[in-house]
Amino acid sequence: MAKKFAELEAKMLPASRSRSDALYEKLVSEMPLHELRQAKALSQVKLAKALHINQAAVSKMENRADMYISTLRDYIRAMGGDLEIVARFPDGAVSIQNFADYGARHKGATKSTKARPSTLPTKRSERKTA
Repeated sequence: MAKKFAELEAKMLPASRSRSDALYEKLVSEMPLHELRQAKALSQVKLAKALHINQAAVSKMENRADMYISTLRDYIRAMGGDLEIVARFPDGAVSIQNFADYGARHKGATKSTKARPSTLPTKRSERKTA
């Protein structure tokens, strides 16, 4: 007879439960597109309808090793999310805005006026010289 996972989990040692939780968090924070779609309970057909393409195109998209950022952004938006591109450096992270508002800029909207991070100089005169 099958046992409920909650019963098995309750019998785990704290260290084992901690390792299991850490593995779970890692697996949910990093996944291929097809697994993300499945986790959102979407079929390829349903996603294809939202993207105005056919199911085969969704399958090809999910199996590609490389694609346009705009294609990936559209895929993520069709699932109800937003795509954010972040560059990580030893001294901090910077959100790259070029790709996030590409569609808006090319449909006649004005460019984003977000303030720059305070750690980055905005003018040449503010840069430190060595």
